[in-house]
Amino acid sequence: MLQSMRSAAKYIWIVLIVAFVGSFLLYETSGLAGRSPVTTTTAIATVNGEEILLTSWQNAVNSLEQQQQQQLGRGLTLDERKTLEDRAYDELVTELLLQQEYKRRGITVTDDEILEAARLAPPPQAMQSPDLQTDGRFDLSKYQRLLASPMARQSGMLAGLEAYYRNEIPKQKLFDQIASDAYVSDERLWQIYRDRHDSAQVSYVLVGQNALTDTAVTVTDAEISQFFDRNKKRFTRPGRAVVSLLTVPRTVTAADSAAAKARIETLRAEIVGGAKFEDVAKRESTDSVSGANGGSLGKGGRGRFAAQFESAMYSLKPGELSAPVLTPFGWHLIRVDSKSGDTLDVRHILVSIGQSDSSATRTDRRADSLASKAGSQEDPKTFDAAAKALGLSPASVVVFEKEPLSYAGRYVPSVSAWAFSGVRAGETSDLFDSPEAYYLARVDSLTQGGQQPLSDVKEDIRRRLAKDKRIEKLRPIAEQIAAAARTSTLEAAAAQRSLQVEKSPAFARIDAVAGIGQFEPAIGASFTVPVGQVGGPFKAVDGMVVLRVDSRTDASRPAFEADKTTQRQQLLQSLRQQRVDEFLTNLRESVTVVDKRPTVMSALRRQSGV
Repeated sequence: MLQSMRSAAKYIWIVLIVAFVGSFLLYETSGLAGRSPVTTTTAIATVNGEEILLTSWQNAVNSLEQQQQQQLGRGLTLDERKTLEDRAYDELVTELLLQQEYKRRGITVTDDEILEAARLAPPPQAMQSPDLQTDGRFDLSKYQRLLASPMARQSGMLAGLEAYYRNEIPKQKLFDQIASDAYVSDERLWQIYRDRHDSAQVSYVLVGQNALTDTAVTVTDAEISQFFDRNKKRFTRPGRAVVSLLTVPRTVTAADSAAAKARIETLRAEIVGGAKFEDVAKRESTDSVSGANGGSLGKGGRGRFAAQFESAMYSLKPGELSAPVLTPFGWHLIRVDSKSGDTLDVRHILVSIGQSDSSATRTDRRADSLASKAGSQEDPKTFDAAAKALGLSPASVVVFEKEPLSYAGRYVPSVSAWAFSGVRAGETSDLFDSPEAYYLARVDSLTQGGQQPLSDVKEDIRRRLAKDKRIEKLRPIAEQIAAAARTSTLEAAAAQRSLQVEKSPAFARIDAVAGIGQFEPAIGASFTVPVGQVGGPFKAVDGMVVLRVDSRTDASRPAFEADKTTQRQQLLQSLRQQRVDEFLTNLRESVTVVDKRPTVMSALRRQSGV
């Protein structure tokens, strides 16, 4: 089988080589070669001195982009592509780190291991394939027959499996080494169970800062510096840009809504008259993903769709065609192909509510005029001149790196990713469009992200430390209340200070409690102070707490014993994953990774004239 894998692999490599050569020739003829240091062998990162090439990263991004486009049935916004770029980068860095770790630990994979895994441990994609299932469950015998078939060899499936297992088997060996000593004792399991199932209910008095007559505290520069040094990772900030935004809205009128309803009624009449639902869906549905499959939304239960859609869907008999159904997405025709309990196999045709052709044409012309006057310009004055000529009012908005922009309650596509793609202050974007509007942006100012200096966060730290010190100043007052409560009642002691006694609901050790907080000393004390007695003071999130434990319920040991095996399996799985995650995090932090993408992409953008 392995020989078959390798025989088929040559065809895959031919395709890859052709694609690479095509990309290289395109690069050569684009005028980039020889004019700048950015070439097909430019490194976009180094990991412990080993390079990740620009072409490797671009190929990874393109592969992810194709997958995403197939899933969404449309092109991607710049925001979505930027997310994929970061994902591809992280995956390449991690893969190179793992390869270095395999070499350091002497981890290898043999041909026999690949053959055994291919036969007995199918990849997730195979196990999810409907063609390899029997009665809704993965059928290993079908999978093994497929492996032995000529189609598997001819399609390149075997070569793909070999590549998959050569990557996955060493990874699994490494992760097994890392997590092999994970162990959970019965005592630890019982402690975790109790943290979730022991419960307490308390009455408490919160002594807040308004109880202080003297709120003055002193926070020294030395204390601020010490806090900053201990918590530097907290003080990283994303890039920040101030952008002027012009909007050309795609305004939908009542006439547009009426036209969409008339269209869906016409399609319904066509189907009632004998047209095949699947053919009409392929031709007319604005849901391009399901439309390509004859309107199929697949099998599933409740909770998949909008409430109006599901209400209509579950009222239908198999084969019955619905009346037009309005949801936030537009007008639908629905047909249920089969029903088994709450599981329905359903199809739909969607007619979105949008502008009529005449309205859309007027909007498109206005947007085109804006793009021609100010799109992709370096002179900031062209933006202002275009806005004035078209009667548009610029809005000043703040965008943050890796955060899509929302403005006026709507998502504005691509602007955020564009603002941090290497452009300079004063430049204007291309015209971006969404179902609601066209947008054009200009960067007015740009601040790079990263580690904040102490000078920028000094006052924030000062306020935090001052709050902690003021809360600590409340301790003597709270101690007096606690002492008075022990000789009388909590209610009487609170009344002497004009404070209220609050009653909590029942809570577990891991819960957050209003007025007290989560994982605060007062929470833990609620499970140690004897029932009926007063305890405190204890520090809470916004003050000092004096409490009385009114009731407490212990977790059931028999219930724990009955479920212990399942709990151990779940916790061990979680612990192993935690070990792996911590290892990967520490591995990433312990090596030298140099991200050159901002510099490379900025240079590539300038030499491309984009």
